[in-house]
Amino acid sequence: MEERITVDPKDAQDNKIMGILAYLGILVLVPIFAAKESPFARFHANQGLILLIAIIASYIVVAILTAAFAFISFALVAISGLLYTVLWIGILVFVIIGIINASKGEMKELPLIGKFTILK
Repeated sequence: MEERITVDPKDAQDNKIMGILAYLGILVLVPIFAAKESPFARFHANQGLILLIAIIASYIVVAILTAAFAFISFALVAISGLLYTVLWIGILVFVIIGIINASKGEMKELPLIGKFTILK
């Protein structure tokens, strides 16, 4: 069940761009450092940072699997191509959900990974 957190409408309006930037990979650093005082930007920066960490971890796992598949049989390497495709689609879905939430001025957690908190 997704959780919605109440947000100050002025804070959301003033920091929508920061919220959107939080979901664009390394650009998550912009709201982390430039909008420290905004609960809205901080929330989305946390969600974006968790997403970035999940992306990196996922790519490491898929890279290890690819190496293992190549060691076993080059025919299995095609499976890793499929895994990369599924991973990219999943990442794209999460990024789009985050950007939509930020652009609407909402503080909704991302599915599966949104419950974690790194930034307070």
